[in-house]
Amino acid sequence: MTEKGKLVSVIDFHLHIMDPANLRPWTVEYVVKSSGQEMEHLSRVMASPDLLLEMLHDNGVDCAVVLTEMSPITTGVISNEAIAEFCRGQEALIPFANINPFLVSNPAQELARYVREMGFRGLKLYPTYQGFYANDSMLYPLYAKAQELGIPVVIHTGSSIFSGARLKYGDPLYIDDVAVDFPELSLIQAHGGRGFWYDRAFFLTRLHRNVYLDVAGLPPYKLLEYFPELEKNADKILFGSDWPGLRSIGQNIGAIRSLPLADDIKAKILGGNAARLLNRSERPMTDRSGVNGRSWLR
Repeated sequence: MTEKGKLVSVIDFHLHIMDPANLRPWTVEYVVKSSGQEMEHLSRVMASPDLLLEMLHDNGVDCAVVLTEMSPITTGVISNEAIAEFCRGQEALIPFANINPFLVSNPAQELARYVREMGFRGLKLYPTYQGFYANDSMLYPLYAKAQELGIPVVIHTGSSIFSGARLKYGDPLYIDDVAVDFPELSLIQAHGGRGFWYDRAFFLTRLHRNVYLDVAGLPPYKLLEYFPELEKNADKILFGSDWPGLRSIGQNIGAIRSLPLADDIKAKILGGNAARLLNRSERPMTDRSGVNGRSWLR
């Protein structure tokens, strides 16, 4: 796909790998219903980097951020070690660690180990699933370490349907303190404040130069309804699919490309902004004209 004749990379900034054996029953039920596919098929894809990359390529995705999750009460567990191994040697799969502050004695030390020894490129936090506010002081050493390491931090914001989730922790407002106290730390509001707080999440991206939002889990055709001034702050918006919790990544990409926005803005949302955050070249991993370019430039 091109924008004004230029090949544009697509980066999915929000993708999950799961092991059904370690998921809560309602998580499995949600994934099957949302994807329209049997868990047996999804499990095969999520167990094979090659099959996942094939699925991404078929949907027009060049590169994806793969998220870890340690939420045994609300959704389930996929360990940092499992995601590190899954992504090992796959330049198109970028692992983001998760640290549950209630399960780790020294979160900052663990993060440094994950990044320096296991190759993680970012951090994902799940306040609504793990029970903390984003500005809790116990997280400050973790934020300081992420800022020192130069990695972005994705923070779940907004609603969740999963049993045990507590929505009060999903209010984006608590990210304001973090943005002020760690001005060199890139912060991404996952799901853009979904449900209650679209305006609040978008305002934070306008207020703070280090705050972004991803649109994972949001119907793309409604983005201009949720964020009426999106075009004015397009440098802060990231595409994410929330796969496997949707029918088709490719259809979502197509819906974004059909929005009444300038081509350069759509290119930023679909990959340009993510490439900048990840310190990657914006050249697609796979040249869809048939030339295979398997190396991303750091």
